[in-house]
Amino acid sequence: MMSYARTALLMAAMTALLLVFGMMLGGETGIVIALVIAFAMNFFAYWNADKMVLSMHGAREVSEGEAPELYDIVRRLARRADLPMPKVYIIDSNQPNAFATGRNPENAAVAATTGLLRILNHDEVEGVMAHELAHVKNRDTLTMTITATIAGAISMLANFALFFGGNRNNPLGIIGTILMMILAPMAAMLVQMAISRTREFAADREGAAICGKPLALANALARLHQGAAMNVNPRAEENPATAHLFIVNPLKGGSIDSLFSTHPRMEDRIARLEEMAATGEFTPVPRATRRQATGGSVPVTEHTQEKSPRKGPWG
Repeated sequence: MMSYARTALLMAAMTALLLVFGMMLGGETGIVIALVIAFAMNFFAYWNADKMVLSMHGAREVSEGEAPELYDIVRRLARRADLPMPKVYIIDSNQPNAFATGRNPENAAVAATTGLLRILNHDEVEGVMAHELAHVKNRDTLTMTITATIAGAISMLANFALFFGGNRNNPLGIIGTILMMILAPMAAMLVQMAISRTREFAADREGAAICGKPLALANALARLHQGAAMNVNPRAEENPATAHLFIVNPLKGGSIDSLFSTHPRMEDRIARLEEMAATGEFTPVPRATRRQATGGSVPVTEHTQEKSPRKGPWG
């Protein structure tokens, strides 16, 4: 509940920033323009963001016959999470990564790269897909789409700031307007990143509960983090605004944790999952899954050195 409250507070802050920025630049007219821009962008994003993101990254929808083991993993986890079966996509990329998209659970899609399917074993793929389904269940894909479009609206207003700067209702003056052009988009980006980090922690927790294997998810995160650092994702570099959708940061230099990072520190994410495994704290989780998940703690550093990860028919 705390993560939901924090997300709601951050989204309210983002919306307030948009309105205040619009008011300071153009008074009542600025507010109206800001609201119109936000509404139009959110309306478009609500209906089209999933298709756009999948197209940006060259995702290809696969059937059960084309990827039977991956499809079966997603279907079983969706059933366990009480979700409709999402569409399954594969992205031809050496960088191991995955993301979920869709405006609601009924129109959701999960995508995994060929690099991910090549290096992870069955349990680790389960952990990753459970994390992505947690985003779907928590409607994080819609939350992040809305915050991204509001941030985009603020940036758009910043581009027109000098036009509004001559408005007699603008209390800032030219110097104030220029400062707002710089500071408002930066503030919006910081709020957006804070929301993204909060939802990643929540998806790790919910994903571990769905699959019942927090150590498998922790192990997968360690592998993906290392693999993403070693393999450039050209499509992600061309579309950095979609970086927050991925389970690990797809951008070069993603291992650097700063105010501008879309993801929490990997060490923190892994530590939380290891703590969940040690305490058996899964909420909610089926009883049978709880017994399986608390069978013992395997250090991530040892598990990631497994000699030959089991590969499914995707490998």
